[in-house]
Amino acid sequence: MTDQWPGPYRSGPHPWADLRNCVLSGDWFHAPVAGRLERMAGGLLEIGADGRIAAVCHAGSEEHRTLAREAAQAGRLVTLDGLMIPGLVDLHVHAPQYPQLGKGLDQPLEVWLQRYTFPLEARYADRLFARSVYRRLVADLLAGGTTTALYFASRHVEATCELADACIEARQRALVGRVVMDNPDQCPDFYRDASVAEGVAATRAVAAHIAAHPANAGWVRPVITPRFLPSCTDDMLHALGDLAGECGCHVQTHCAESDWARDYGQARFGHSDMEALDRFGLLTRHTVLAHGNFITASDMDLLARRGGAVAHCPLSNAWFANAVFPLRVALDKGVRVGLGTDIAGGPSASMMGTMRMTVAASRMLRDGVDPDRPAAERGRPGSAVDMMTAFHLATAGGGDALDLPVGRFAPGQHFDALRIDPDAPLGTMRLWGDESDEDLLATALYTASRANITHVWTDGQQTGQGPRPA
Repeated sequence: MTDQWPGPYRSGPHPWADLRNCVLSGDWFHAPVAGRLERMAGGLLEIGADGRIAAVCHAGSEEHRTLAREAAQAGRLVTLDGLMIPGLVDLHVHAPQYPQLGKGLDQPLEVWLQRYTFPLEARYADRLFARSVYRRLVADLLAGGTTTALYFASRHVEATCELADACIEARQRALVGRVVMDNPDQCPDFYRDASVAEGVAATRAVAAHIAAHPANAGWVRPVITPRFLPSCTDDMLHALGDLAGECGCHVQTHCAESDWARDYGQARFGHSDMEALDRFGLLTRHTVLAHGNFITASDMDLLARRGGAVAHCPLSNAWFANAVFPLRVALDKGVRVGLGTDIAGGPSASMMGTMRMTVAASRMLRDGVDPDRPAAERGRPGSAVDMMTAFHLATAGGGDALDLPVGRFAPGQHFDALRIDPDAPLGTMRLWGDESDEDLLATALYTASRANITHVWTDGQQTGQGPRPA
């Protein structure tokens, strides 16, 4: 028999809660490479007991007919209506800043950090406060479709462990890093590491907690997290580079985010942020660099050679970066790129909004923004990207940046997925029946709201965080 959704939402368990060991028929949209949409209307996905995709069959093929027949006979065929897309990957989240979302955005970055961010992050010495914030954050991100996140935590070991625990309990795929910051010239006395030994030991302690968690099963991984070059001494950066080489962990930090950050690095090290990170051993295949707005062509070449990635954060860049990241140039150079919300420098937790801003920012870079300059001199031609490219970056691109099998509907990938219902109560999406494949998805990505995201699955199990309209 085919398991259909019976109509209005009801409380309690429903037929789509656990899709493991099922064969799913649906309207699947993904972008396995930048700029190219693939739609599999009526396609079948077979989900294994481990929550991974075991097989994909396109409609009309003999394999499709055979699998559909056998699954129906076994009671394993489930038909999903609506639009099905891969789970979204957020490559840059400052988890402790969630209570700060939308505050202080009129301040320069260095003032915003000292006045708002560091005092707030210091509160995470209270483990109960951390638990409350992080459980709400993870639930909210899952409800918005973010099934994988790369997190900066605070400098507190116990609070960072609470973030890892919250992700494991909610089944959100995550990399969690305790921030390291020991430079007395840039970090307040009340919020910095007392020594290099303390910073390294605390990083190891969080990694040990994540590895020992009995329910982890690969949901959460540790990530070495120097906050950014200005916040760390040379000795700390060397020590963290050595640790990265020893354990092979992921590394995350900020890179050339603003005029101030770029100029600081140039004055202190005599070369770019990218070169400095490389010399400290922090630029590896597993490195994700937030922002990168002021990286040069040679920086991009170095990053491409090392295999690292950029977390492009177009919304927060509008507030704090002083420039637009040259996304098209980076992609053309073979740099791996994904997208990030940059909570709370970006005043929205929505990856849908991040995709929209990615397209808008690229068009502003292409066309320029100063009306007093001639059109021919106003922008950077060739800089624009389309929504299909942004969709790729928010899904498969983010998965590639983390070397995780997520973001595509393909064999071996985790079944992390969203159902978008165009007719959801309180939704903001409208269809008129004449949309092409690309227009249909673009309409969803541009106009759907959180209410339209009615189901979110990770490893084939519904997270339970989606809205429940009456």
